[in-house]
Amino acid sequence: MFNRRLNQSFLKGRRANKSKSSFREYAVSKNRHEQTRKHNESYITDLSSTLTSSIITLVVGRERRLFAAHEDVLCLSPFFQAACRGQFMEASSKRVALSDEEPEIFSSVLEYLYKGDYYPRLVHNKGRNSWEIETGTEGSVERTVYHHGVDGKLLKDTLIYCAAEKYGLDELKRVALRKQGLQSGIQCSTILSSARYAYTNTPDTNSKLRAHYLALIIRGRGTFKQSGTMQLEMQNGGSRLFFDLFVALCNHVDDVASIASSPRSVHHH
Repeated sequence: MFNRRLNQSFLKGRRANKSKSSFREYAVSKNRHEQTRKHNESYITDLSSTLTSSIITLVVGRERRLFAAHEDVLCLSPFFQAACRGQFMEASSKRVALSDEEPEIFSSVLEYLYKGDYYPRLVHNKGRNSWEIETGTEGSVERTVYHHGVDGKLLKDTLIYCAAEKYGLDELKRVALRKQGLQSGIQCSTILSSARYAYTNTPDTNSKLRAHYLALIIRGRGTFKQSGTMQLEMQNGGSRLFFDLFVALCNHVDDVASIASSPRSVHHH
């Protein structure tokens, strides 16, 4: 009888702890969802007073594709604020040239400046209490984009994150990083080339995107160990990525060794 009561009490306690943990996780997730919703609403409110400003023409990429945007909307970015009021803009025609930018990436940045997000949008699944990437009616979403700088395809969200870094859009960086974290089934070669691009186009002080790639490679170490692309990349070197990866793996091994040698892990016979 005592054992049964003890077991029931133990199970009840576990259920209560689980309930508290779930409630806490729900509260955090709900708070983040509420912050995102308010952020998007503030965009709509703020833009209502800026859509009467002058139109700026942007000449993007090697193909010199033309985009048009309201000056006050562009000036939400410190980069474009300086460009519109400085030497980058042709005063007579109100044009800004962005020859090194990929048109598809800039289109997403511009969409974010107007709407607070870019396609495919982040949506909150209330039933699962989790974030998901919108499944739209426009068919399958391309996760990679061709970039002339590497003469190959890179992850779109990484390119957007690096563009946001350049344009001073911190909230867009958070959105791009969260979307990339929801991706799966990406080829090793694409991950490695995108990681190298991320290292080249983010400062050493900005570790979030870099840390994302390090964690991704460590989690998929079984696959990467057998990857000829990984071996070739490491032999070619030329990136801080692999030293950071080495340090991260050493830290992981140290953590495992520390847990193994802790008093709790020692079994007494």
